[in-house]
Amino acid sequence: MSQQIYYSVLNREAEHELLPASVEEGLGNLIWSPLAGGLLTGKYRRDAPTPRVGRHLSDWREPPISDWEHVYDVVDAIVAVAESRGITPAQVALSYLLGTPGVTSLIVGARTETQLKDNLATSDVVLERDERERLDRASAMPLPYPMWHQVLNAYDRMRRSIVGLPVSTAGVRATGSADNLVALSRPVAQSVGLQNRGAGIRA
Repeated sequence: MSQQIYYSVLNREAEHELLPASVEEGLGNLIWSPLAGGLLTGKYRRDAPTPRVGRHLSDWREPPISDWEHVYDVVDAIVAVAESRGITPAQVALSYLLGTPGVTSLIVGARTETQLKDNLATSDVVLERDERERLDRASAMPLPYPMWHQVLNAYDRMRRSIVGLPVSTAGVRATGSADNLVALSRPVAQSVGLQNRGAGIRA
């Protein structure tokens, strides 16, 4: 059994429910548009000339883009990893997905033989932990409810246990920015057994 879902380094909403549920139930995930309609190939860059050919130069609207600065931040991180490894941005973006629990296979939308060969070469690429963490930070998304509530409560329990105070679920308020919540999600969730329950968390 498997499900076909959209998931990419740029749009990681599937990490909130779909991927954790599939891991728990033993389902596979076939990922469509893993390069976000070509956005993660490296040709869409901040302060760079507009590419002559590309899906997002037409009426293509998947994935929908509401924040181009976020797109550029993610692409910059992907390109940096690619340049340090001597591989292509597309290979970095695809390898990130292949190293994610619950991802079974990718549907690549190669339109040329060169693109296809480049995509297939990703099978030989394994990202290092620090490289994945760099991409995690650049692509982090705000936690939706109830994930941010779970993380804040877990953080409160951990903090109080460390200082020897009674555990209370009311000790932490959602007063910080969404980025702060996401930054807390990985270490806190792993400490209390909430793996795969928030953006940037890995099993």
